[in-house]
Amino acid sequence: MKTYKIATIPGDGIGKEVVPAGRQVLEAVAAGSGFGFEFEDFGWGGDWFRQHGAMMPADGLDALKGKDAILFGSAGDPHIPDHITLWGLRLKICQGFDQYANVRPTRILPGIDGPLKRCSPQDLDWVIVRENSEGEYSGVGGRAHQGHPIEVATDVSIMTRAGVERIIRFAFRLAQSRPRKQLTVVTKSNAQRHAMVMWDQIANEVAAEFPDVKWDKELVDAMTARMVNKPATLDTIVATNLHADILSDLAAALAGSLGIAPTGNIDPERRYPSMFEPIHGSAFDIMGQGLANPVGTFWSVVMLLEHLGEHEAAARVMAAVEQVTANPALHTRDLGGTATTAAVTEAVCALLASAPVRKVA
Repeated sequence: MKTYKIATIPGDGIGKEVVPAGRQVLEAVAAGSGFGFEFEDFGWGGDWFRQHGAMMPADGLDALKGKDAILFGSAGDPHIPDHITLWGLRLKICQGFDQYANVRPTRILPGIDGPLKRCSPQDLDWVIVRENSEGEYSGVGGRAHQGHPIEVATDVSIMTRAGVERIIRFAFRLAQSRPRKQLTVVTKSNAQRHAMVMWDQIANEVAAEFPDVKWDKELVDAMTARMVNKPATLDTIVATNLHADILSDLAAALAGSLGIAPTGNIDPERRYPSMFEPIHGSAFDIMGQGLANPVGTFWSVVMLLEHLGEHEAAARVMAAVEQVTANPALHTRDLGGTATTAAVTEAVCALLASAPVRKVA
């Protein structure tokens, strides 16, 4: 029997609740499926920082290298500066394993009432591709003359031809695999006249390799309005690290809640394990109360299974999630309901247990 090695990193806040829920769903879908999982939990995050002065061990990446995938919760602790928690854990893994393609699917799931009127589920079915290794989050910069009137701070956006080419090409391939074969390239080249102009030029060059993909270009500020006013005109979207970070949160809100939104930090060349996580953050205000929506984690589990090539299992989990979201009695507080994390998890696992396993030829 095939056994996949999965690293679980709950991290901070509600990550400690939704990652164990995600593990339950993985175990439930594996039952009778002809494959299994070997889990190893890593207690890195804010608590680790308080004990060791770092968010993860210096050799932490070595401990993850042999895994088939990583299921991550969140990084963020109100008692530790955000730049320490993010760069010390999540971004250390993303950059350390060159997970350069951040993929964020968004659609209105059954039973969820999105905030846009006159927007059907068929109108909002997007995948946002975020450049995940450089750009505005390259980490290049610094501060000088701290505490003095002449203090200066810089954050430098770094874009390389290699980095832009690979994410644009990844986005075109993804668009090519979807029914509409449509891509929107987000830019800000009217104001950022060097790196973003190169971004546009490379998009033009790569587009020639994909004559079957219809594509257009949109300024990032105009893109926010288009997502609200004309959602049906969008399908696959590619943007820089910062732009896609902002746009994907807007997309999740338009689909009903950040609590349902998944993401995959992908190394397309499979040199290193890829990492899957909900986008909702640590949400310390509801930590430990059993109120967290685990759907974003379950959808991330779907992406993890697809990445492993277990497509039938992924489809089973997605079908179970959609049955649960279709039931208002199983909506958590972010969706206007009263269901608990445990209740939603138990419902998804029960559906997986009752659904027959289809053998894939």
